[in-house]
Amino acid sequence: MNKKKTDYTPRLKQYFNQEVKKTLMKQLGYDNVYKVPKLEKIVINVGLGEAVSDQKILEIVRDDLGRITGQIPLQTRAKRPISNFKIRKGMIIGLKVTLRGARMYEFFDRFVNFAAPRIRDFGGFSRDSFDGRGSYNLGLSEQTIFPEIEYDKIKKIFGMDIAIVTSAKKDEDALALLEGLGMPFERKK
Repeated sequence: MNKKKTDYTPRLKQYFNQEVKKTLMKQLGYDNVYKVPKLEKIVINVGLGEAVSDQKILEIVRDDLGRITGQIPLQTRAKRPISNFKIRKGMIIGLKVTLRGARMYEFFDRFVNFAAPRIRDFGGFSRDSFDGRGSYNLGLSEQTIFPEIEYDKIKKIFGMDIAIVTSAKKDEDALALLEGLGMPFERKK
């Protein structure tokens, strides 16, 4: 069965292809357009230690995370037992979503332009959260910043870790890419 592709291109991807690529080529000194760093994937991870004792929490978080990302979350299971936390091997201890392609650009656009400004006392993201290989990691303390979540219907507040993976080999290149895409960073001191 053939899947029909649509001609829809996210707004941020169009902006990246038309504006950001040219700017990055000049700024980073690349002679080939294929060397310019780009977004590869965004991974959103939610740890659920409380789900060990209450399975209803798992359903609540799965629904909210699915609404935020537009994709059904994957369950992550414990690889080994941890007796102090009453965790047995194979228990569901978290949820994760890996976004690529159009959904990735749509999520990044919504996150940077709508969700990030709603973070309490937000002064920009830290410049120190790069991993040395061009990926950026950040943590959020609550899901209420996303416009897809209706504040009146929240049953459980949970945090999440977001990993933005780029094709950049150096952190400086990844920083230039994310700044070019509109991600607000703290001002240099």
